[in-house]
Amino acid sequence: MIVDGSSAAAIDQAARALAAGELVAFPTETVYGLGADAASEAAVARIFAAKGRPSDHPLIVHVADADAITPFAGAVPAFAQRLMRSFWPGPLTLILPRREGVAAAAAGGQTSVGLRCPSHPVAQALLRACARAEPRVNGLAAPSANLFGRVSPTTALHVQAEFGEALMVLDGGACQVGIESTIVDCTRGAPVLLRPGVLTRAELEAAAGQPLLSPGQLPQASPRASGTLEAHYAPEAKLRLMDARALRTALEVLGPQAAQLAIYARSALKVPSSKIVFRRMPDDAREVARQLFAVLRDFDAQGVRLIWVEAPPDGPEWDGVRDRLQRASAA
Repeated sequence: MIVDGSSAAAIDQAARALAAGELVAFPTETVYGLGADAASEAAVARIFAAKGRPSDHPLIVHVADADAITPFAGAVPAFAQRLMRSFWPGPLTLILPRREGVAAAAAGGQTSVGLRCPSHPVAQALLRACARAEPRVNGLAAPSANLFGRVSPTTALHVQAEFGEALMVLDGGACQVGIESTIVDCTRGAPVLLRPGVLTRAELEAAAGQPLLSPGQLPQASPRASGTLEAHYAPEAKLRLMDARALRTALEVLGPQAAQLAIYARSALKVPSSKIVFRRMPDDAREVARQLFAVLRDFDAQGVRLIWVEAPPDGPEWDGVRDRLQRASAA
């Protein structure tokens, strides 16, 4: 059931449900999350079962503020503290050493744990209500509220379409960021970018006060992180990334007989058939990120079998969108 996330009564009801080990979906500024008490192995197991997600694929734990990481994080290097001061609350997840005996299931059995402080007011209200609940819930393990590997939800209706009316969904409107958080590994002595988002490398490096490395630049293996599998974020239709020239050529070959096809592109294209679903891609990277998953879901709802997407331009501001589209096209 979808309930008003701005209602204090609904927030308290959701916090009680989470304290009792149930699942609740809630909005963040990035995407909607499927939440459970991060310290409860039984509750976390319900997330993996509901999503069809492998239990060794770690979840991100959401906390109300930087002080709330204490029950979960064993050590916080100085550069991680600087990143938290700059971007929390916000769309940044930090991988930190996990306290022994805490949130092992949410961490996928690893000695590290992903932590994030969301900025969405409904998420913040829920996290603070959970801290007052009985028993107390210190943090919420919350992957995206969709079936594993599929397109992330950015509205409450998207969540309900995935899981039905039995799941409580706090409605906080459409997500303003639209793609998942940037993930930075802070467990190996230097910041390592594991998943790009809307925060650029330059912004992160300026805040951290040192260069941001890539996973292969350190001898130690990267910890497993949410949303970093080669194939992920996939719509039901087959998605193909193409440059503008390839799009024009393919449309010329198809001609007016084209059907069950959707196109999402920045370039001006001559669409040869009214049966082709066309959406203009914005020129601004952050606006594309905001609407990307909703557009892919809308294409699926219209029954198309193929989705052709114009490849994003070069430039660091497009890294997060490019990452999601490359993984979606690999499925």
